[in-house]
Amino acid sequence: MKRKYIPVAESFKRWDKEPGFNQAYDALEDEFVFAAALIDARAHAGLSQEDVAARMRTSQQAVSRLEGGRANPSLDTLHRFAKATGTRLKISFEPAKTKRRAGR
Repeated sequence: MKRKYIPVAESFKRWDKEPGFNQAYDALEDEFVFAAALIDARAHAGLSQEDVAARMRTSQQAVSRLEGGRANPSLDTLHRFAKATGTRLKISFEPAKTKRRAGR
């Protein structure tokens, strides 16, 4: 059974109203931005974690670890995730002063 996906931006609007959210988010911003990008790519492709795992020839648990920030993926793994979701991997560096929050 397919689940209904909630866009990351919609979740951030809801979470932003919670006390302490911004301080906690800022402490883990890079990890959340990365996780949000992975989840967004999968959601926009209309795929479940199981679907992505099958396309990557890995387990659903491995995809969950990627999306949950509990993995330190190789570039090869990120390319495989991109291919599985029909996206292109793009890595960039930004000046520290211009950090932006995902979904904003």
